[in-house]
Amino acid sequence: MPRVIDFEIPADDIKRITAFYQTVFGWKVEKWKGPVDHWFLITGDDAEPGINGSFARREDFPEGATVNVIGVEDIDKYIKLIKANNGTIIGEKITIPGVGYYVYFKDTEGNLMGMMQYDSTAK
Repeated sequence: MPRVIDFEIPADDIKRITAFYQTVFGWKVEKWKGPVDHWFLITGDDAEPGINGSFARREDFPEGATVNVIGVEDIDKYIKLIKANNGTIIGEKITIPGVGYYVYFKDTEGNLMGMMQYDSTAK
């Protein structure tokens, strides 16, 4: 069953938002070494309940909203299911080389969400 696996927080000033979450919650922030600017948020011990997240530049987000990300095994299957059930795909499916595939969507109530299929062979 697909589950929320990540959350993404948009930011205008990465240094400022990093300082805020590190100071307030003690989260660890690590810059991704991939092809786009992205910062991973380690929110706690993996043995405890909860999920990790990330920061990205606000201009990279549709509508500049915080997004919950659902992990799926077959993103194309879920894109079809979303469309068939009155959801809306936002933009195009994105390939993240060596990581997988990603797409934004809105549910029937207009909530912005993300969907990720991990695939280390993605090109």
